[in-house]
Amino acid sequence: MAQRFGLRDGGVDIDGARIAEAMSQLHHRGKATLHDRLHRVRMALGLAVQAGLAAGLSWLAAHELLGNPQPVFAPISAVGTLAVSVGQRFRRTVELIVGVAVGVALGDFLIYLLGTGAWQLGLVVTSAIILTVFAGASVAIVIQAAATAVLIVTLSPQTENLEIPRFVDAFVGGGIALLVTALLLPLNPLRVLNRAARPALDLLAAQLDATADGLRERDRDKVQRALERLRDNKEELAVFGEAIEGAKETAMLSPARWHRRDELAHYSEAAEPIDRAMRNSGTLIRRAVTLIEDEEAIPDPMPDAVAHLAESVRLLKHEFAVGEEPEKARERSLRAVSEAGRAYGEGVGFSGSVVIAQVRTTASDLLVASGISQEEANSWVRKSFGELEQPPGRPAEPQGAPKPPTAPPIG
Repeated sequence: MAQRFGLRDGGVDIDGARIAEAMSQLHHRGKATLHDRLHRVRMALGLAVQAGLAAGLSWLAAHELLGNPQPVFAPISAVGTLAVSVGQRFRRTVELIVGVAVGVALGDFLIYLLGTGAWQLGLVVTSAIILTVFAGASVAIVIQAAATAVLIVTLSPQTENLEIPRFVDAFVGGGIALLVTALLLPLNPLRVLNRAARPALDLLAAQLDATADGLRERDRDKVQRALERLRDNKEELAVFGEAIEGAKETAMLSPARWHRRDELAHYSEAAEPIDRAMRNSGTLIRRAVTLIEDEEAIPDPMPDAVAHLAESVRLLKHEFAVGEEPEKARERSLRAVSEAGRAYGEGVGFSGSVVIAQVRTTASDLLVASGISQEEANSWVRKSFGELEQPPGRPAEPQGAPKPPTAPPIG
């Protein structure tokens, strides 16, 4: 009976530890999922309030001021403008108006020639799509032209003079959406950016930390899991990129946010090097997996260098969030390079040398993200790494050759 329930002779539960670990992981996953959902709600809260206000105001404007008894399309246009990727709302308003104009013109023309009916509707929609695609219009214009053509063909027989209200509604809805964005409820662009950048930077720091631990423990599976998680970073980077574009748009349209333009420049210029740091860290982690599989040497400074990269990412996130010059993040990046130089001096294999090279490259990316030029970043990386020591097994350098570099101070 004891064996049936997985017990050893002494009454010890064989699977108890594994079950407890699995339950702990499930509990942690549940917490992480709830945290992610709450984070998404916080990210979308400002947009939700903006959309609600814009929908109500656009209906009032079209109904009370312009006398449209059923201003359905005005709030739809307002919400459609706000629902697109942040940073594209001004362009979306123009696309709405152009798409509606094309749909109205084409729908009216074909109704005049052919009348209304099922096959006429199909022809109008097909023609609207072909015409706008041929003209090189965006996807939004194509969709809006086709949708407007459908409304004109299906509703014109029952509703007179539909065309002008439809066009005016699109203009009113899009314009009020921009008004809400620019004047009534302009979001704090730095707050939006901080929230958007957090998932991407937290992801990068966490996986670099896991890689450092995996190298110390020679735990191949731990490093592999970090690699797989870092590869799945498209959503975090996409959100970050959209937030940057949205912050630029807000700073451009909203007088209340004009003073933030200089601060936004940091984030704007940091997006590309952070993306590169992600990709170069992926190469670093992939080579760390191979290094462990091939049982190459792992000098103690190597995992320390990777851990310093992780800390540099965290410091960069913090210093951006509080509006400070990211000096601590820069110093930690240089410490990572210095430790990589020590590891190289102690001797590494082929994959180890690739890991060292990627530490240098990723550190350079983080330095550029902190606001210094690529040339200056490369110069500081070379200085912090020091002269390349010959690995063991090669002829010794003459006496007086430079020793592995010491780390720069951390502020």
